[in-house]
Amino acid sequence: MSRVLELSGSLRGAAFGAGSKARRGFALGTVGVLAFSVTLPATRAADPVFGSITVGLGRVVIAAALAAVVLTARGERLIVPKLLPRLGIVVLGVVIGFPLLTTLALQDVSSAHAAVVSGLLPAATAGMAVARAGERPRREYWFALVIGLVAVLGFAAIQGAGRPRLADLLVLAAVVLAGLGFADGATLAREYGGWRVICWALVLTLPVLLPITVTSAVLHPPVHVTIGAALGLGYVSVISTFLAFFAWYAGLARGGVARIGRLQLIQPVLTLGWSALLLGEHISLATGIAAVIVLAVVVVGRKARVDQILPDRAVAAEPISQ
Repeated sequence: MSRVLELSGSLRGAAFGAGSKARRGFALGTVGVLAFSVTLPATRAADPVFGSITVGLGRVVIAAALAAVVLTARGERLIVPKLLPRLGIVVLGVVIGFPLLTTLALQDVSSAHAAVVSGLLPAATAGMAVARAGERPRREYWFALVIGLVAVLGFAAIQGAGRPRLADLLVLAAVVLAGLGFADGATLAREYGGWRVICWALVLTLPVLLPITVTSAVLHPPVHVTIGAALGLGYVSVISTFLAFFAWYAGLARGGVARIGRLQLIQPVLTLGWSALLLGEHISLATGIAAVIVLAVVVVGRKARVDQILPDRAVAAEPISQ
């Protein structure tokens, strides 16, 4: 009897621990989405003044400098060579690919338009979670996601007069790369902590991106720098490319890539609000309808089950508190 009670207590403790971990993952993921939701309007504000190279790649240089300071201050060891290929995927996906491609796209479309098209990001993240992170979402998860995707694709077709524009293709490519970077970054975060993953990935890019950014700034120096443009560049550098990933990768590692990645469906709705508030962009009826449908999908599919096929390795460190 005592053995049964002991086992029962252990099971309750494990269930409570799992639930607590999931709640922390959801909270951290929400913080990440809130931070990322300002990225497109901030990019749109900075790009006309600083140019695509500085905004798309220069932000990484600034974030990498901050990451180097953090790693040095904490006395972190050099990157383990075996991690370089996986960190390279993170670099390709979220450090360089998404920022540069979305910056180029925002030269031709509003941040509100790009926000709705980027609503496909949860699908890309879920797909990469299946391929790269050993997760298997259940049927109801995919059903809810498909509804959201149809709304986003229909919106893009209507806005592009029946066919996608080059800017839409750039955003779609950025979305695919971001999903890849999110999934691989999350698997690394389970072992090493989210803040280490993004810091290492950023520092890896510094030798290549620093000379490119300096050359671009010398050849095309910014003129008439406004407060809005400076704040926009500062935001995408310090928050979008650096601090937001502390919370986001920690959330993905704790709550699961597909489950927490679904929170990104809310991001276009938030970005629409920021675009109107900060940039004065007009939100059309079609944009509003698409955003409402996407938000409804989040509500419907929020509790859909996601199975973990590969063993969920323990997180080595607390990314936020360390």
